[in-house]
Amino acid sequence: MTSTETIIGPLVEVAVEGSSAPAPQSAVSWAAVLAGAFVAGATSLVLLSLGSGLGLASASPWSGRAPSATTFTVMAGIWLIVMQWASSFVGGYITGRLRTRWTALHTHEVFFRDTAHGFLTWAVSTVIVALLAIGAAYVATDATAPAAAGPLAYNVDTLFRSAHPDERVSAPVVRAEAARILAVGTAKGGVPPEDRLYLANLVVDRTGIPAADAQQRVDIAVVQAQIAADNARKAASATSIFTALAMLIGAFIACVAAALGGQQRDEHL
Repeated sequence: MTSTETIIGPLVEVAVEGSSAPAPQSAVSWAAVLAGAFVAGATSLVLLSLGSGLGLASASPWSGRAPSATTFTVMAGIWLIVMQWASSFVGGYITGRLRTRWTALHTHEVFFRDTAHGFLTWAVSTVIVALLAIGAAYVATDATAPAAAGPLAYNVDTLFRSAHPDERVSAPVVRAEAARILAVGTAKGGVPPEDRLYLANLVVDRTGIPAADAQQRVDIAVVQAQIAADNARKAASATSIFTALAMLIGAFIACVAAALGGQQRDEHL
């Protein structure tokens, strides 16, 4: 009866007091993982800039040629898939080619470690890109948000409402207040009657049109805001689904690419 010996990984001799047993090295080549992750992240940024330049994430300014919300979502989703798959392949392949060569290991173990390195590369690059995106979004929001904006801006507006609006208030301030009223109303499922009346009074004071016409304008604006909000929610949902599927397949591609890169590296050494 023969016995088999499983070698966990390459060993390195270290001096340990009272013992001469070798200490095993880590099975993860973090240098290769980080290199592949940065390459994948950089590839994603390049493809993102290319997609924006080609107009895949923007609407046409010409009348009658602007894509609908559904068309825009499909175009953006397809480009997200291209970005994820291409960057995952490049990053995983780089990791496989740069990782430390493992000796005295079964081919199945080598394959598993390569695929694990590809998955780690995908995970690290995803976290890096996500952190960059969150940081950019925070900076953009902080730079463009007006001083009076905030989660309680609508409540503050209601505190200082008057039956006789101040005509000295600038038009941008009035428009911003009206936008907040519509935004809060659509988020809650409808603009309350008191807010509709207040908006109608603002329209009358600013335009001089009859109250009935002003109320009609407000009703039309409320309907349009609700439609826009519904379309935005649908587009966000579809984009999230596209992104999740692209990321899952991207993880698989990174694993395969790392295994391919590691196999080619071992063949040429």
